[in-house]
Amino acid sequence: MRILGIDPGLQTTGFGVIDVQGQAASYVASGTIRTTGLALGNLPGRLKVLFDGIGEVVARYQPDAAAVEIVFVNVNPQSTLLLGQARGACITALVACDLPVAEYTALQMKKAVVGHGRAAKSQVQEMVRRLLELPGLPGTDAADALGLAITHAHAGAAMARLGASTTLQRRQHAMFKAGRSY
Repeated sequence: MRILGIDPGLQTTGFGVIDVQGQAASYVASGTIRTTGLALGNLPGRLKVLFDGIGEVVARYQPDAAAVEIVFVNVNPQSTLLLGQARGACITALVACDLPVAEYTALQMKKAVVGHGRAAKSQVQEMVRRLLELPGLPGTDAADALGLAITHAHAGAAMARLGASTTLQRRQHAMFKAGRSY
């Protein structure tokens, strides 16, 4: 399975692509989509750059699923609204490409990748480098995006095990009700 992670931002959006085979994750690509070439007041133009950029990443790497960071509330409500719009453009681009989208908080990603939710950006970068056996540290936005993809790989595997467990429990319950042993 190929997973695309997205760390949304109005000026810089990080992306990271990994392949997952069983428990093993391998690096495919990562980078950033930048809107800094446009005027700060050109919100529609910036959102279009994000939408088009995500579409290009999906077309190039053909992921099977996507994971996007959930926006937290900043001290500045205006910043939160702008970030939410950037996130919306990213999610809309993913859905327009018919990708299933999972959402994780920064805390969930940091716990999955580093082991604790208060990890610093540098710790996320280092653990992503180690987990994916990269020759150097990815940029902070790309590292967060790769971390989201890794988080989804772990969560997806856990959900599949839970689903299999639930199916087994239903079968066992049905056999019990029918008076058969198992």
